[in-house]
Amino acid sequence: MIVEERGQRIDKYIAEKQELSRVAIQRLIEEENILVNGKPTKPSYIAQVGDEVTIQMPEVKETDLQPQDLPLDIVYEDEDIIVVNKAKGMVVHPAIGNPDGTLVNAIMAHCKGNLSGIGGELRPGIVHRLDKDTSGLLIIAKNDKAHLRISEQIQNRQVKKTYLTLVKGIVPENEATIKMPIGRSTKDRKKMAVTPKGKEAITHFKVLERFEKYTYLEVNIETGRTHQIRVHMAEIGHPVVGDMVYSNGKNEFNIEGQMLHAHRLEFEHPITGKTMCLEAALPEYFANVLLNLRS
Repeated sequence: MIVEERGQRIDKYIAEKQELSRVAIQRLIEEENILVNGKPTKPSYIAQVGDEVTIQMPEVKETDLQPQDLPLDIVYEDEDIIVVNKAKGMVVHPAIGNPDGTLVNAIMAHCKGNLSGIGGELRPGIVHRLDKDTSGLLIIAKNDKAHLRISEQIQNRQVKKTYLTLVKGIVPENEATIKMPIGRSTKDRKKMAVTPKGKEAITHFKVLERFEKYTYLEVNIETGRTHQIRVHMAEIGHPVVGDMVYSNGKNEFNIEGQMLHAHRLEFEHPITGKTMCLEAALPEYFANVLLNLRS
């Protein structure tokens, strides 16, 4: 491909000419699969008239991941995507310490290996993720076209994600927005933190119910930073109940792991364009805690 006009970042220029999202293009640039005039480039490079751009799509590698017949709560499925209600305690994809028994292993068995390869060897089909102890809705792509289009919607903040959570203390505001940048903690590299050098993070919340020592919230996130809701709620003095990382985790319900549930997803189907609105009911343990508080 020869650049015909100057002045745009190379990642934006390619996105306008090819059926690829900016996210996918930036990943290809990082992996040196996009060359400008035969040399590696950066996403911020300003394209010049006459530049020769070479795009090499990497082959999907064979993976050693083993399909495993594990329970799956499938909320929606067609030939392009699957939306599952992930159980609390299930890891999304293999990593150090969790080589198998993950959602990816279960999805591979269900789909017989027919998944998008864009996420890499260990994350086939995975477009976005949820923490191990966060339950709820997750989109999985069965092909690259669906994966790229969902990724683009997420990047453009067109996917509406609604969570339900129980936090410590009485939240005084009925509705509010938290806008604080989030980045890697300088004190503990395993944690995230509100930091001036972090990336923009925007969280909206609405009080659904107040109890003696807790508040039940509906939360919408505009951005998808790692641990965003957990970090923001802890920062304003109302950590998520059970969160072992951003609070002491102690609670009267003996819950381990954050009480956070991805309740609703609203997005445009990546192939048909149909408006999708899917919901997953609260897990039983969460519903029981609320019943106990109400009684």
